[in-house]
Amino acid sequence: MKTKDFSLSRREFLTTAMAAGGAVLLEPAWIHAAADAADPRLAQVLSRTIGIDMHNHVYPAGTEPHPQNGPPPQQEPQPRAALSLAEEIKRSGLTAVCASFVLDFAPNGKPGDARDRYLGWLNAIDAELEKGHMRRALNLKDLQAAHDRGRPTIVQTVEGAQFIEGHLERVEEVYKRGVRNLQLLHERDDMVSPLGDVITSPAHLGGLTAFGAEVVKECNRLGIVVDLAHASPETVLGALKVATQPFLVSHTGLDSRTGSNPRMAQIMKPHLISKEHAKVVADAGGVIGVWTKLAGSPKEFVENIKAMVDVVGIDHVGIGTDTDLLSSRAEQGTNQVWPGLTRGFFPPVVGEMLGQGFTPGDIGKVGGGNFCRIFGKVTAGHA
Repeated sequence: MKTKDFSLSRREFLTTAMAAGGAVLLEPAWIHAAADAADPRLAQVLSRTIGIDMHNHVYPAGTEPHPQNGPPPQQEPQPRAALSLAEEIKRSGLTAVCASFVLDFAPNGKPGDARDRYLGWLNAIDAELEKGHMRRALNLKDLQAAHDRGRPTIVQTVEGAQFIEGHLERVEEVYKRGVRNLQLLHERDDMVSPLGDVITSPAHLGGLTAFGAEVVKECNRLGIVVDLAHASPETVLGALKVATQPFLVSHTGLDSRTGSNPRMAQIMKPHLISKEHAKVVADAGGVIGVWTKLAGSPKEFVENIKAMVDVVGIDHVGIGTDTDLLSSRAEQGTNQVWPGLTRGFFPPVVGEMLGQGFTPGDIGKVGGGNFCRIFGKVTAGHA
C-alpha cells in the first residue's frame, strides 16, 4: 500500500527547524547545573535542544490509577512522596513532557465514568500547573519560549480515549481544556464506541473503526496530534487512509530488542513493534518514541534508540519514556529510572548519545526536534 506523504515543504521545514533546533540566546542555569563538566559539548547540546518526553505519566497526589489486576504493588510508598511537577521537569533536564493519564487501568463501570475521571484529572493538573507557575504548551512557539526561558511546560495528552464514548464533540471539549496530543488506544475498548484494534489483544474490530476514523479527522481539524501507540498494524494502516496530518507512536521499541531480563521481555514483548510496522510510520512522516522499558541503563537505552534509527532514519525517532515523572519508586520515576542517576534523566542520555557517536544535530532531532516538527505542523494556524 502506498502511504501518504506528510513531509513539510522546504520552506516549512526550514522555519520549523529554526524554531525547534536553532541556537538559543538564553541558557538557563539549570542546563549548566545538569551538564557534565568533563564533556563541554553536553551543556551546548542541552542549550540547543528542546528536550521532549513524548509519553510520561503525570499523576498528582490522589490521582494515581490502579492497575487492572489489583491494588498497587506493595513497594509503592504510602503515602507517596509529594513531588513538584515543575521541579521534576527541571531536574530531568527536559523542556517538556507529554503529560498522560491512563483511563482504563480502573474499570469504567458505566458510560460517563471515563469522562468524569479524565476531567477530574485535568482539574488536578490545572492545580499542579498553578502551583508551579506553569502553562501548557499549545503550539511550537510555546515550547520554544519555555526552553529559552528555562520554564518547564507540558503538552497535555491522554492514554486511551475512552472518555469520548461515541460523542465526537468531546474531542473539542478537551481541546478547549488544553489537550494537544491524543493517544487513541490503550488496552481496553471504549465501552460505548471502540476506536480500533490494539496491538496487545486479538483483533476483533477490523483495524480502525468508522468512529475511530471520525476521531482522527476531528483531531486533524482541531490541531491535535494523533498518537497511535498501542494500535495494531491494521489500525495504523486504517488511520493512514483518513489522516491529513502526520502522527506519533509515542512509546514502544523494536521487537528485536528485548533486553537482558527474560521476565520483563515476556511481559513487554507484546507492546513492541516490528521493523515493518516502524517503517510504515516513518514512511508516513511519523515519529516513534523509544521507551526506557527493557533498557537497564542509559547505555542500553541509547543502543535501543540507535537500533530504531538504523531502521527508520534519524528524522523519525524520539524519546517516549513511559515513566511517571511524579513517582518516587525506583525504575518508575523518570529521574529514578536507572540506578545511580544524580543529574536527572536527560543529561546522562545526551552524554551517552555523544559517546555512542550521535552528532549534536542528531541529538537535537531525537531529543525533541522531531516531535517539534510534527507538533508545529499539526498545531499551526490554531490557537
